[in-house]
Order: sequence, then C-alpha cells, then structure tokens
Amino acid sequence: MSTAGATRRTYGSLEVVIHPDLDDLADLACAEAVAAIEADVSRRGEAAIVLATGNSQLGFLERLCAADLDWSRITIFHLDEYVGIDEDHPASFRRYLREHVVDKVSPRAFSGLRGDAPDLAAECARYRALLEQADPQLCVMGVGENGHLAFNDPPADFSTTAVVHEVALDRASRLQQVGEGHFPDLASVPTRALSLTVPAMLSMPHLVAIAPERRKAEVIATALDGPISPDCPASALRQATGAVLHLDEESASLLA
Repeated sequence: MSTAGATRRTYGSLEVVIHPDLDDLADLACAEAVAAIEADVSRRGEAAIVLATGNSQLGFLERLCAADLDWSRITIFHLDEYVGIDEDHPASFRRYLREHVVDKVSPRAFSGLRGDAPDLAAECARYRALLEQADPQLCVMGVGENGHLAFNDPPADFSTTAVVHEVALDRASRLQQVGEGHFPDLASVPTRALSLTVPAMLSMPHLVAIAPERRKAEVIATALDGPISPDCPASALRQATGAVLHLDEESASLLA
C-alpha cells in the first residue's frame, strides 16, 4: 500500500486525506474499507456494506475485489438507482455493481435497489427493512459535482427520518451523468431516482468518501471551507464520526 506523500487534515469530525496520485488514494481507501469489513466479520461472523458507483470509484473497487476477503460472508447494498430503468440498462447502478464487483467476487448476497419497481414507496420500505436487518457498518460514497451525496442534490434534507426516499435530480447532477458517458444527452437522463438519505448514510459507523479530479475542486472547497448547509450536501460529512474523505491534489487544489 503506497501512502508516501499523503497529507491529513481535520474538518470538524471529518478526516481528510490528500493523496499525491490516484493509486495512493485507491490503495488507502481500500485498506480502510477492508479493515472495517474484517472487523465486522470478526465481531458477528458476517458483514454488510454499502457501495457507491461512478467513474471515481473504479480504482477503489478494483482493489476491493482483489483484497483477501471472505466474500461468502459479505452482503452488498448500494446508494441509489434511477427511477424507471431496469437492471440491464447500460446506466443502471445495479448493472454497474454486477459488472465491477458482484460477478467478480460472488458475495453472500447483492441487494439491489429497484428503481423500476411499480410501487416506489413500497420499494423504499422494502430496502429500508433489508438495511435495518443487515445493519451495514461501512458506507462508501462519492461526492457529486454539485455536492450531492448519493442522489441527494441540493438542497438536501439533513433532518429526514427516512432511510430511503424518492428524489428529483437537478440539472447539474444529470449533466454530470452525461459528462461521465453514462447517457448520450441530457434528455436521456431520468429526472428522478431512489436514494439513501443523508442521515441514513452518516449514521453508519465507517464512511469512506472518494472524490478525486479537478472537476470536484470547487465543490470540495465549498463543502470543507464553507458553512455546513443543505445547499452543499457534502458539507454534512464534517459532522460524521468515523468518516474519511479521500482527495487527490487536483480535487483539493482550492482548499484554503
């Protein structure tokens, strides 16, 4: 594991690690995730984890799949899914996780959030029950270009008691999906999604957030140097215990 040159800062309860390159970032983020998973398996004989999707997660997920873990004891959940697309759609997050993780490691179970369910309220209730039963101890997430956590676009609800909810996607969030190559144009991107809520994510004991690249620099500076506000959902990470945010030098370049 390469860690030479990484620097650490603290913002509220949040530990921020600034890495010299993407390999260093992925190595250390994976090491933290593996430690949390192994501790959970040691404590109760099994583990449940919540994983993020997107281009920023690829290096981390590659290393996680190569880690020496007993995947037969690990259940995988995920953060969000578009409303109205099935699990075989090219942009489906269920498909993303199948291709990048599930088909490679054969976990104990993969519980997908069904954005194409006929009754979305019932789907939110179903997923909440599964999460409460599995009690995941680790949540891995990214930070959107507009500061979103999962698909909680600004202004995010910091006080909801829901675990999973239906959300509207703002233009910036939808444009990011086009920019990352998941959809051909804005009109193709769904306007709604199902997502874990901010309080639900921040309640998990271990949070590993991964946000590299220059396109994230402005929102990272707002999240860490600005006020804690629903207008920048990622700012809530500063109130989360057990949270580590991994940046590279580009995404950290505008920090005070």
